[in-house]
Amino acid sequence: MLKPGASFLFNVWDRIETNDVANIVTEGLAKLFPDDPPRFLARTPHGHHDQGKLRAELKAAGFARVEIEAVTHRGYARSARDAAAGYCQGTPLRAEIEALGDLERATKYAAEAVAARLGNRAIDGQIQAVVVNAA
Repeated sequence: MLKPGASFLFNVWDRIETNDVANIVTEGLAKLFPDDPPRFLARTPHGHHDQGKLRAELKAAGFARVEIEAVTHRGYARSARDAAAGYCQGTPLRAEIEALGDLERATKYAAEAVAARLGNRAIDGQIQAVVVNAA
């Protein structure tokens, strides 16, 4: 609930293609599980990025002013393994992977995909979010 005249400020992840490691992990797992690729990252944290839809929903909710901006930064991990483990084992993606097969094998496969694209040293990848300010 907001007081009259208050702003509603929030952010969501932008589309998965603008987030290097999340995208690489998703693509890698799709190759490992081609019949039923785990799509949690694309579907949920990266699935609510459509600026037109966000604007329309906020206008329909009664907000008169809606400002939306994509913000790009860099994300870091100590290694490809750490980056892959963060997504495969530290998010709800884990449940999808475990339902399909071996978590450790999937994490290793995702780490190899990250290393192939970004190297196996410290990872420096693009991350992008959509920041919304509605009043």
